[in-house]
Amino acid sequence: MTNYFSSNFKLGILGGGQLGKMLLYNTRKFDIYTTVLDSSNEAPSKIASNEFHLGNLMDYDAVYNFGKQVDILTIEIENVNVDALETLEKEGIKVYPASKTLRQIQNKAKQKLFYRDQNIPTSEFTRFAYLSEIEDTVINGGLHFPFVWKAAQFGYDGNGVKVVRKLEDLEGLPKGECIAEELIPFKNELAVIVARSVSGEIKTYPVVEMEFHPEANQVEYVICPARIPDSVAKKAEEVALKTSKAFNHVGLLAVEMFQTENDDILVNEVAPRPHNSGHQTIEASYTSQFEQHIRAILDLPLGRTDSKVGGVMVNLVGAEGYTGNVVYQNIENIMKLDGVTPHIYGKKQTRPFRKMGHVTIVNEDLNEARRVAELVKNSIKVISE
Repeated sequence: MTNYFSSNFKLGILGGGQLGKMLLYNTRKFDIYTTVLDSSNEAPSKIASNEFHLGNLMDYDAVYNFGKQVDILTIEIENVNVDALETLEKEGIKVYPASKTLRQIQNKAKQKLFYRDQNIPTSEFTRFAYLSEIEDTVINGGLHFPFVWKAAQFGYDGNGVKVVRKLEDLEGLPKGECIAEELIPFKNELAVIVARSVSGEIKTYPVVEMEFHPEANQVEYVICPARIPDSVAKKAEEVALKTSKAFNHVGLLAVEMFQTENDDILVNEVAPRPHNSGHQTIEASYTSQFEQHIRAILDLPLGRTDSKVGGVMVNLVGAEGYTGNVVYQNIENIMKLDGVTPHIYGKKQTRPFRKMGHVTIVNEDLNEARRVAELVKNSIKVISE
């Protein structure tokens, strides 16, 4: 077996954002030599990695040359050059998740077609090569309002998604490939994180419930466990496992789902990496999602996934109307509250709705944790100088 610990083994991470930084908590803990590639010299991961390289993640040469220096390569963001990953795999570098998985997931139209082919329940959709085709289809009666427009590529944190209720709503959207999805009336947005190791060991984290910000289309709260009947939780877990099996991924797969009015489960989208819906695992679970990702890609035994205690996660995002050098107000006030742990990502610049940190609230009583989360949300302010 490879000795990963305190050895000359090198792990590479494509992407140096907050997810990379939290992966590095664990490579530090295990003394695994880790090198990071990111396009920003101020990337949150820079401070915690053994080596930091500047480079564009979509650039073939940057990704290929970085990958040649490591033993195992992983990602913390999907938007990377997949052709370079494919070449690296052919040359014997281990890449998790595999280039094939990333190709299926990177493009939302391909992702939806994959669900359809694999009989994974998902909302109805139509694929368009250009935005202008949507307008023609609406005028010809082939598509009816309301629907959800999604850019096929490069969407993140609520960008690249819009509910379209009238033709004017299409104005100003990117002109390229996109999908129009049926707007699902749902009771809950749920997520399940599935961990799968190289040798195929599989574990799931408890189903979480996600509450979204109405304007930003971003997760505001993650509540674990989800406040849903056991029968619905079981169904969500089964759908997540079926999705994981279809992708045959290695590492983590976060499966975001809708619980419909009749308690059906529909897959919305997936992310093959640590995910916003699993941040509370750092404080609330026996094994954090970040440690689990490292265990999975190194083919180490997977850790326990159940929760020690109920957890609620609050995203800290840049306040509207503020852009510039970040200032966090009232952190000391929220730290007076029991069971509250802030995580500040280390991004120097704030802008409206940019993810700047998160706060975990743990409590034996989930409703109390949710009440404190609201208090945290209303107290802390992410503004600029």
